[in-house]
Amino acid sequence: MIIITTHKGSDFDALASLVAAGLLYPDAKPVLPTSINANLKAFLSIHKDLFDLYSPKDITFEHVKTLVVVDTHSWNRLEGMEPLKDRQDLEIIVWDHHSEGDIETNQKNIRETGATVTMLVQEIEKQRKLITPIQATLFLMGLYEDTGNLTFPSTLPEDAYAAGFLLDRKADLHILSTFLRQAYGKKQKDLLFHMIQKAERREVSGFVISIVKMEIEGRIQNLAMVLQMYREIVNVDAAFGIFKDVERNKCMIIGRSNIDEINIGLLMRSLGGGGHPGAGSALLKAVNPDTIEEMLFELISGNQHSSVMLSDIMSYPVVTVSEDTKIEEVTMILRDLGCTGVPVIDKEERIVGVISRRDFKKVRKSKHMKAPVKAFMSRKVIAIQHDKSAMEAAKLMIRHDIGRIPVMKDDKIIGIITRSDAMMYFYDLLPD
Repeated sequence: MIIITTHKGSDFDALASLVAAGLLYPDAKPVLPTSINANLKAFLSIHKDLFDLYSPKDITFEHVKTLVVVDTHSWNRLEGMEPLKDRQDLEIIVWDHHSEGDIETNQKNIRETGATVTMLVQEIEKQRKLITPIQATLFLMGLYEDTGNLTFPSTLPEDAYAAGFLLDRKADLHILSTFLRQAYGKKQKDLLFHMIQKAERREVSGFVISIVKMEIEGRIQNLAMVLQMYREIVNVDAAFGIFKDVERNKCMIIGRSNIDEINIGLLMRSLGGGGHPGAGSALLKAVNPDTIEEMLFELISGNQHSSVMLSDIMSYPVVTVSEDTKIEEVTMILRDLGCTGVPVIDKEERIVGVISRRDFKKVRKSKHMKAPVKAFMSRKVIAIQHDKSAMEAAKLMIRHDIGRIPVMKDDKIIGIITRSDAMMYFYDLLPD
């Protein structure tokens, strides 16, 4: 038996991904958790018979040979799947757009798209699978919900393309607007009112941040929506809500950011949660909200891309060549170093150019190999000061399509940052 399942508290992206995966694995049984959000519950109250869905209690787990997990890859977010967790003979396939998770498998389809269903729609299009108008509508609902109608910072071109593909497949925007309305009732209004009353703004690492701590009683739907409205009203770069559930002694931390430099998903991962660059959350038990607030400020000021200086991640010492070095010598140096380029300096050790393998395309005759490097080097040097951030270096690389940038201090080159250095940092591959 093959089963497909998704996370507890299922939303439209979870259900859309579940149904989309069913098209890619036609022999599988889609298993929807019993815990689903209010909007999805309203949708299924009318449309449930259109989808052949199972609950965890319907499954005989000893018969399961393959588990397909969508929109998460964390065991603790799955409902009723405990009998499968330690099965050594179980094949597991993951489709997810979250970066964090503890489900181990070689069959991971993980990309940071705006919605998981985007990835599955791409595969459906690739395999030329037929989809019905109601399926297209559901898929678009999942995509719109997780991207804020394509407005969240985590939205990518793939999401917009997938939305166009689904509209071409007759996705019904009327149905979408009916069921995708955010539930915003008296509880949400009262909570937002009290949050605004307590609003404080603080500058951290050059960014304006607001952290609000609130006590709540019982479950309040759409806390994330309330926090997003709060961020917009108080007009800050990033806002965090620490919501303490007095009855259960738990704190729900939700973050929303409007700028690339503050990566909410990275922050929440440090607290044991997760999310996207612009949005994320974490759930902590028996923790003082004041302690969480201190942790957040510390993380923002110390662990964000914007606050890590290039001197922390650059490569040094730097191998340079003089402007009179022959091309054939540079070729040997690059080969021995295993790199694609080096800075060129003059007699006063000032940087005057960069020579890379790309420049070698100008070398057309054998006699050119004896020529000095200054005849072929790139003289337009893009450099960066040592006190700048990794994010600024990455933006320069993208803007100028270059793979290395000299790091300068007092007009001297003290290091070099390469694409590899940047990627090692941004993808959390640096050693502790």
